[in-house]
Amino acid sequence: MAHTPDPGTSKSAHEEEPWLSSDEVARLWPVRKLWLPGVAYRADVRVRRVGGESRGTWGAEPTFHYFHPGDVHRAAPAIAEGSVDIPSDWRTDTPDGRRAEFWGVLSARVAVTLFIAVLLCGLCLILGAGIFLLTVD
Repeated sequence: MAHTPDPGTSKSAHEEEPWLSSDEVARLWPVRKLWLPGVAYRADVRVRRVGGESRGTWGAEPTFHYFHPGDVHRAAPAIAEGSVDIPSDWRTDTPDGRRAEFWGVLSARVAVTLFIAVLLCGLCLILGAGIFLLTVD
């Protein structure tokens, strides 16, 4: 996991600080959380991937990424300055990135709202049909 060193490492390597989660890295880098592993690859940051194994017909389990703290802190100024080649819609400090984030959040909220509305309409129809059948002789 994130706080366990790789097997076979020396004793001094076991005492290093824990690897950073995606949430922690998203606070340090001006990058959308979805694109953190891609940016880490471009900035030569070591990443541990946990999960993501196939479940057959049930899809795959969630994937969590953990980032090496020294590499993250080393790459942070380069990413903030723009010296690492990152597409503008991956970043949170560009108009394209903010627009992509806005529309992604908005579409998710609209989809959830529509799902709840359809669910409530179906429930009302079922209750209405039940009341109608109980009142008809």
